[in-house]
Amino acid sequence: MSVQNINDVRPYLTFTLGEELFAVDVSKVREVLDYTNITKIPRTPEYMRGVINLRGSVVPVIDLRLKFGMSKSERTIKTCIIVLEIAFDHETVVLGALADSVEEVFELEPAQIEPPPRLGTKFKAEFLQGMGKREENFLMILEIDKVFSSDELIIVQETGSLMAESA
Repeated sequence: MSVQNINDVRPYLTFTLGEELFAVDVSKVREVLDYTNITKIPRTPEYMRGVINLRGSVVPVIDLRLKFGMSKSERTIKTCIIVLEIAFDHETVVLGALADSVEEVFELEPAQIEPPPRLGTKFKAEFLQGMGKREENFLMILEIDKVFSSDELIIVQETGSLMAESA
């Protein structure tokens, strides 16, 4: 979905990675969890921190800081896991994303969202749905279904399935 497709007011969950403020459409968020023990899985990409047990379900956890070329997430009192639902191949993949902190949920009107810049951002423009304006701050609105490649989502699915079978 691009900025041109945003025609209505939508709620967004905002979170931080380092000094950067990000947002994701609330419809993609299943829940937000306090940081919990993450079981590391051998021979997975560095950005894949492991899996958690979410009420009996195995949920892979991704370090978005590593995915975006930042330094590895360090656990603090504010570190949390955002459980997301990603559309992939006519299915929904559930995964956790580490965030340094979750800020708030608020609505943005289409007039508050601009197209992502072509230059000057560390992140690939296709990951971004747009740049939101909130008071004096800008926030990067993620196109969460495009953040992960199909190969990466297959790894996430396989890891979750493998861990569920061995449990």
